[in-house]
Amino acid sequence: MAVSWIAGLRACAVVAGAALLLSGCGGAKVGEDTGAQASGDGGGKSACGTFNLAVNPWVGYEANAAVIAHVAEKELGCNVVKKDLKEEVAWQGFATGEVDAIVENWGHEDLKKKYIDEQKVAVAVGPTGNKGVIGWFVPPWMAEKYPDITDWKNLNKYADLFKTSESGGKGQLLDGDPSFVTNDEALVKNLKLDFKVVYAGSEAALITAFRQAEKQKTPLIGYFYDPQWFMSEVKLVKVDLPEWTEGCDADAAKVACDYPVYDLDKIVSKKFADSGSPAYELVKNFNWTNDDQNVVSKYISEDGMTAEQAAEKWVADNPDKIKAWLPAAAG
Repeated sequence: MAVSWIAGLRACAVVAGAALLLSGCGGAKVGEDTGAQASGDGGGKSACGTFNLAVNPWVGYEANAAVIAHVAEKELGCNVVKKDLKEEVAWQGFATGEVDAIVENWGHEDLKKKYIDEQKVAVAVGPTGNKGVIGWFVPPWMAEKYPDITDWKNLNKYADLFKTSESGGKGQLLDGDPSFVTNDEALVKNLKLDFKVVYAGSEAALITAFRQAEKQKTPLIGYFYDPQWFMSEVKLVKVDLPEWTEGCDADAAKVACDYPVYDLDKIVSKKFADSGSPAYELVKNFNWTNDDQNVVSKYISEDGMTAEQAAEKWVADNPDKIKAWLPAAAG
């Protein structure tokens, strides 16, 4: 998704002539020479070389990337180049080999079809271990005061509570970054809800809005997700949308069902998978839990650590997990 949703992780896409430059504002660019790609030597193991790691704009992803980057650098000697890119933009780097890995993919069956099945420039390399839940949530005080608000069929009854200056006389449904995985505009239309989707713009803005809504007892309904460290601070209550069934979201314009539970996974470029790089083995072996991710995310978001400091602390506290991820030669 998904979407860092911390202020620093904002991504850009710049089209220059016929060449697409994928730019992570303030970070490396796809299309920029960042050093030699890791390459195989007769199919054997090679030195790690440069490892181009996409970082999508939400703190859970940032936690995955920080830990993988730390291990790649300290244990495998890789030159890790992080590229701050929004989801779809990151996938475009597979075709050039200038993005090696995406390490928290939320579904994106359309992109898998395009880049894995059709263009054959990317491959899926297994789950991260995280279970992803996307949906609509209200702060706990609202669920307690209005217990039937958690059934979507009752939302129009409460629409007036959610009106804001930005919602045009309708109830406001607050979303995050427009690049996140979302069906919300179609859901509002197809479920005939008297709401308007308004974009907060970032993960940080969503968290601030929910935190204030709970503290000040003000109405709010919005898009949110798990794993997310904020859930341990404010236990948001999910609104039940029509049950997801296989294929109910196949047509994005006609979606009228809830989001599925995602088995979050990792996608790498075909070139990287065939390179013999130990960084590929690390990405393939990487697997942890929602709780693991939320610990690192909290270090970054709430405890004032840099991503590198957070990763270093978690890695030091979890040596057995790290050992299981390392290529056999390095383990």
